Amino acid sequence: MAIVLKEKPIIMIGAERSGTTLVMAMLGCHPRIAVPEVVWYYSRFRPYLYTYGDLSKDENFRTLAEEMVFGLKTPFWGMKVNPRTIVDEIISDVKEKSFAGIYCAMHERFAREAGGKPRWGEKTPYNLFFVKEILEDFPNAQLIFITRDGRDASADYLESAFGPTNIFCATEVWKMCQNAVKPWREKLGSSQWMDVKYETLVKEPEKILKQVCDFLGEKYDPAMLEFYKTDLAKARGATKDHKPLGHATSDKYIGIYKELLSLKEQRIFAAVAGKELAEAGYELDVQPIEIGKEEEELFRELDGRIRAATMDAPEGHIVYESYNDWLVDQREERKRKGIWKDSDVPKNQFPIGHQHEELIMGQRAWRRWKEYLCVKRRYVGKAAL
Repeated sequence: MAIVLKEKPIIMIGAERSGTTLVMAMLGCHPRIAVPEVVWYYSRFRPYLYTYGDLSKDENFRTLAEEMVFGLKTPFWGMKVNPRTIVDEIISDVKEKSFAGIYCAMHERFAREAGGKPRWGEKTPYNLFFVKEILEDFPNAQLIFITRDGRDASADYLESAFGPTNIFCATEVWKMCQNAVKPWREKLGSSQWMDVKYETLVKEPEKILKQVCDFLGEKYDPAMLEFYKTDLAKARGATKDHKPLGHATSDKYIGIYKELLSLKEQRIFAAVAGKELAEAGYELDVQPIEIGKEEEELFRELDGRIRAATMDAPEGHIVYESYNDWLVDQREERKRKGIWKDSDVPKNQFPIGHQHEELIMGQRAWRRWKEYLCVKRRYVGKAAL
């Protein structure tokens, strides 16, 4: 069933390192809009609902609710809750016994905690792969797609503690994200889909935010320009990966690829995603280099090895990754208990079986290499039980 809310949900999407967190922080400062930290619910749960069995059964539905409630990277989104009762409270608030019901109840709970705001939004970059599912669950949701020069986004990705480890793999992800939204940009009307360019946003933040508010049917509020003063932005801004959130918008991050990427890396980007870069409205300033299939596979293998080997390095994401792994283990445990079987796997269920399934569902390293390198897990909270 679909949930149609009077206050339309706002879904912010875009390739990682494209400015989605900036937009999240800005909109979260609007007096009517509550936006929690990154969620990853659609990519981690929606394709795998069949593994929970019949959700009309209380036990199965509670299992899904527990994993969603306790599975946030930021525990409870910073809400003041009683861990012993929060699952019961969320279940009592659901509009229907479904994934969407829990998702909606969680966001409505956050909106109440954020000062009783009437409207909520959600930012997870890879929700761009699940626009179909989002619209099935929330037909009147409004989507904002943030685009950034793929070379800058890829260079930034390589500098992060959680992204790809070579330019080929970074570019491949950016290209995949750009292509994933093409059908929806063409299909959805201007009342439901909006494109925002990172470069224009940081150069003319007030102008662009006024356009965003017009799209959302909201009154512009200058408080959105003071996002960097919030606790969320201060916490993010103190990390290596999100320093720009610690201060007002700036255009100094435009064109960083010219310093951070070698000429060869720029040519690799051109070879992999030159077409998509041009379609996004950016000029290509180098000639593409030829990349053979063997070289592509080497790029991917080295990326997988290095991702796994650095999971527990300083500023690594080993705790977050451990919970992702735990979720996969729980699926297999439910299978052993007979809650689901192989024949229950929906046909053509994206991203199951996709070459980049683990990446799309939010994994930061691939299980094959984590097991090969004997990477030890580290749990906190519910996953430790």
